[in-house]
Amino acid sequence: MSTDALPMTVPAPGLPARVRIHEVGPRDGLQNEAATVPTEVKAEFIRRLAGAGLATVEATSFVHPRWVPQLADAEALFPLVADVPAELPVLVPNERGLERALALGARRVAVFASATESFAQANLNRSVDGALAMFEPVVACAKEAGGHVRGYLSMCFGDPWEGPVPVDRVVRVCRALVDLGCDELSLGDTIGVATPGHVRALLTALEDAGIATGVLGVHFHDTYGQALANTLAALEHGVTTVDASAGGLGGCPYAKSATGNLATEDLVWMLRGLGIDTGVDLSRLVATSVWMADRLGRPSPSRTVRALTGSAADSHKEQ
Repeated sequence: MSTDALPMTVPAPGLPARVRIHEVGPRDGLQNEAATVPTEVKAEFIRRLAGAGLATVEATSFVHPRWVPQLADAEALFPLVADVPAELPVLVPNERGLERALALGARRVAVFASATESFAQANLNRSVDGALAMFEPVVACAKEAGGHVRGYLSMCFGDPWEGPVPVDRVVRVCRALVDLGCDELSLGDTIGVATPGHVRALLTALEDAGIATGVLGVHFHDTYGQALANTLAALEHGVTTVDASAGGLGGCPYAKSATGNLATEDLVWMLRGLGIDTGVDLSRLVATSVWMADRLGRPSPSRTVRALTGSAADSHKEQ
């Protein structure tokens, strides 16, 4: 099948006219790779993603290299992409990480919290409230520097140790992140167990708690094949920011049951069919994921990439 193929456009009522895709491939996608990707390849990946029309590309994470060695080159990478015509947010776990990011000119940063105690301990070695206390000066300093702060919240729907996560617990942590000063929240289905009814229930509860839908993004994993269905449920509720990873790369190094993120190509295909604007050139995006798959030495897991390039066997050949 040609990479120029596009779905028939049939709009559905009640959906937004435009969706902002928050591309997480260079950070969330690559942090789970067994082998370290060269800095120059990461920089080229970011450039190609921006060239495909993605206006937000999460570049890297300023965590201690001991915790995420695949992203230990943050200081070397960020100056290489400083001129890329896209927003390049970065993760910062603490004040030291923020200082490193600000020193290089980063002005869009993200902190990452958990809705569950088990994952907070596994990911940050702190309780949920302890992590929030750690983030308070980080958010304050970032805002004082004129920055934009995103708050990631993991385990919003299920936890591998604790099971289903009560909606009111998620709402409590979301409220705390907003009260700290986060400009935006990303609701993470870290192990991919959410279903559309659960998504609607959480979004309704957040709205009832006074958290505007306009500050929310969704971050679905496709472990059980539900990522697109869950995304559609969020769009129907009014969400207009969706996290996705080019080629479906990624998982979570601290939750082994977390498989790949929603593939950006699969998301763009669905949104294009619904007549929702993303600003993304699907052909260029597919070519970028094929290029990266070749660098990683395996086919892209994205169904759309495989369909548009003919077969899984061919999908990792360099374009």
